[in-house]
Amino acid sequence: MHRHLHDVFGEAQRPGQLIAILGFGVAVPATLAVTSPEIVGSVALWRAMLALLLILDIAAGCVANFTRGTNDFYAARPRNRWVFIAIHVHILAVAALLGADPGPALAVWGYTIAGAIAVNLLAGKPAQTFAGGFLLAIGLTGIALWPGLSSFMTVVSALFMLKVLFSFAVDHYASSEIDAHG
Repeated sequence: MHRHLHDVFGEAQRPGQLIAILGFGVAVPATLAVTSPEIVGSVALWRAMLALLLILDIAAGCVANFTRGTNDFYAARPRNRWVFIAIHVHILAVAALLGADPGPALAVWGYTIAGAIAVNLLAGKPAQTFAGGFLLAIGLTGIALWPGLSSFMTVVSALFMLKVLFSFAVDHYASSEIDAHG
């Protein structure tokens, strides 16, 4: 993997996993654009395209962060993981670009970042995976029950939370080794 792509895919990626990452990353915004033309078509083309590009990044990241290549890259670079968490304002940008209600986006962002920080602080501890999954379950329930949230923003919010709070903040492979050995 080219060094400029290490932050996205890690140092190595299996071809099938790379196809899955890119396929899901492209499929989600394309599907949202087709199924929600009233949302995407209500703003200038450049705003819609930028929002869909950010959604591609969110969706692809959900899958990429579960691969050993990406997981191990960040497990070996704890500082990079903190920077990654800190720069994730995608949900706020998508809401702003599409003129969506900023309240739910701010709530999802705040909860996700706070949860990701808490989970990341558990790095190397057996409880990390459980804590990440538990916080994700709470957050997804909150998103699903948010009154008046469009299905478009529900999907984007849920994927953002999955990506940052669980897929990324949890060191999936080290945690499973710890759990299996004590």
